Amino acid sequence: MSLSTQIVWLFVLAIPIACIAWTVTHEEIFKEPREWCQKNANQGRTLLRRKAFYLFTCEYCFSHYVTLFFLVLCEYKLLLNDWRGYLIAGFSLVFVANIYMSLFALLRQAIKKEKVEIEKIEIETKKDTKK
Repeated sequence: MSLSTQIVWLFVLAIPIACIAWTVTHEEIFKEPREWCQKNANQGRTLLRRKAFYLFTCEYCFSHYVTLFFLVLCEYKLLLNDWRGYLIAGFSLVFVANIYMSLFALLRQAIKKEKVEIEKIEIETKKDTKK
């Protein structure tokens, strides 16, 4: 596989990794299992139990495991054609996926801020029209 093809794969393959990691660790659909994992991560009796459950509450941590799944599924290697290529690809995919998730978080924050500002303007407008 040419280097340019490998780079395209890097940026495209990071998209579903980011999507899955974000959805599991942030979205409403997984709220109850995530809260249960959070409880076990905070109150687990052993260190191994606490860390195992923490993996499902942290998008960065969880993205490593999603990446591992996609590396096995797609047999994607970066730069080298042996096990080192898998290692380089794995950490590169995690890095790019977490950039995507950070950008998505910033975008959601900006949208939420705009909604709050709009609601504030609407409330002020209603008060002014009642006077």
